[in-house]
Formats: sequence, C-alpha cells, structure tokens
Amino acid sequence: MGDIDDIAKEKRVVFVTVGTTSFDALVRAVDTPEVKDELFKKGYTDILIQMGRGLYIPTRATVENGSPALDYFTFSSSIADYLKSASLVISHAGSGSIFETLRLGKPLIVVVNEDLMDNHQSELAEELAERKHLYCARPQTLYKTISDMDPGSLVPYQPGDAKPVAKLIYRYLGFPEE
Repeated sequence: MGDIDDIAKEKRVVFVTVGTTSFDALVRAVDTPEVKDELFKKGYTDILIQMGRGLYIPTRATVENGSPALDYFTFSSSIADYLKSASLVISHAGSGSIFETLRLGKPLIVVVNEDLMDNHQSELAEELAERKHLYCARPQTLYKTISDMDPGSLVPYQPGDAKPVAKLIYRYLGFPEE
C-alpha cells in the first residue's frame, strides 16, 4: 500500500557539474524558469549544482508547484556519490566527468563551454553524442535539448579494453610481458 506513496515521493535528482573552473553560462541556463520547469515536467524533483569558481549564484528553491528544488555548492573532494545518486547529469565537457558518468550508466547532457580556447572537449562530446551515448548542448540550447531528450534512447557506453594496447607499448619499450 505504501509503494505508490513511496514512488510519488521518490527524489529524482539532476546533478549539474562545472568541474574545477567556472562555467557561469551553464549555471545561468539551468537556473532559468524554462529549464527548471521543463526538468520538473520530465519528473525531476531536485537540482543540485556544483558551481566551481563561478561568480553567478543560482537561486535556491524548495519544491514548488511546477518547479524542482534547487541547491548548490562550490567544490567537493569527490563528486562520485552525487553522480551515483543522480537520475540525470548535466555536465561540462571534461573527459573525466563524461566517462565517470557514462560508466555509471547515467543519462548525461554535456554542455560545451564555448568560451574556452582550443575547445577539444567539444569534439569528444559531439562524437559521443553522435554515437548516442549522451546528449550534447550549448548553454543557449540546453532547454531544447532537455525538452527533446528521451533518456531511454541512449546507448549504454561500453569502455574498451586497453590491455592489448598496453601490451604492445610494453613490448615496444622492451618491458617484460606479464
């Protein structure tokens, strides 16, 4: 009998991470009423933002009619627990954050920081999006990406086996094979 009540009260957390730098454009985009409302329509109840060194301070909120609760923090020694408990991750395009999230099998929207010089991170995000492992957005397209997304259509990421490559490198360098 309590199962339906438990499901209705279940938290569905969106974890947003910008890494160790600042990415105010992403934090601002998540903090807009349109994005928050769309996330709520999709069933997400809470947004937790790791905002790094950013100067933009999002608006804390409790769950309201039509809008999820929102909280934030600057840094944590590890974001692993936040990633594990998230129902959706919205991340900067850092390879560590991307692959850690994909290994956990979490739906992921990667938002590319267009202000970075020589943005090689966008190539990784766009390639993984093309392979349907994640969604790729820019701050100005985040709302549309959320609106259009179907997390069930994502293809689970299968990491490759690096052992053959490592053996080849060891052999080339003259190290004994194990």
